[in-house]
Amino acid sequence: MSPNPQQRRAARHRLGTDQDAPAARRGPSGGRKKPITVDAIVSTAFGIVEREGYPALTMRRVAAVLETGPSSLYAHVVNKEDLDELLIGRLCAEIELPEPDPTAWRQQIAGVCTQLRDQYLRYPGITQASFAAAPSNLDTLRVGEGMLAILLAGGVQPQAAAWAIDSLSLYVNAYCLEHSMARGRLQDGGEGWVLSRAELLRRFAALPDSYPQTKRYAAELTAGTVHDRFDFTLGLMVDGLPRSGAADT
Repeated sequence: MSPNPQQRRAARHRLGTDQDAPAARRGPSGGRKKPITVDAIVSTAFGIVEREGYPALTMRRVAAVLETGPSSLYAHVVNKEDLDELLIGRLCAEIELPEPDPTAWRQQIAGVCTQLRDQYLRYPGITQASFAAAPSNLDTLRVGEGMLAILLAGGVQPQAAAWAIDSLSLYVNAYCLEHSMARGRLQDGGEGWVLSRAELLRRFAALPDSYPQTKRYAAELTAGTVHDRFDFTLGLMVDGLPRSGAADT
């Protein structure tokens, strides 16, 4: 008897491999179409997100692109949440993890977060797939393992390191989600909601005198690129981690 989707999911988590056997197409066009596999479903889902954004991703939409019915997908993935897990796992599989270096741990952890950011920004809104989900995919856990090893090598206390992984991941996810939302508003003609720096400076200058600090420091409030702010926030988070008697490096 062929394994059901739940068994396939369990096998992926234990072995880190896709044990999915391709399903033969039925009907007169069956021989002309590629078989349905987990890999085909995931690749199709990424294409939808890249073109249309994450909110457009549904099991029915994936099935339509693959020219099949939703029931064909459920022979391979458990549900939409399982597909979300596979998407994030595929992106995490492409993250390069350095050998932990106690003398460069800050740069290393920032580098991993930057890789995650750049992966997520390729697919608008994809980080929504990771919210409120405990990591169980082995590729996702591999990144967490690497981040934990880097922080521990830097002398960060184990409990702080464990919570820092969650905090850093949450910040990267939120940053990428905001970035994709702003980009989506621009694409939808919402220039009035995504303001340029010049427009922000003009609005701040026009504020009443009851906002003295905002008027005085308008240049600072609007300075830098979004990635400058990303790097600044990561630095704040990492530098604030408690460390256990290691020399400050």
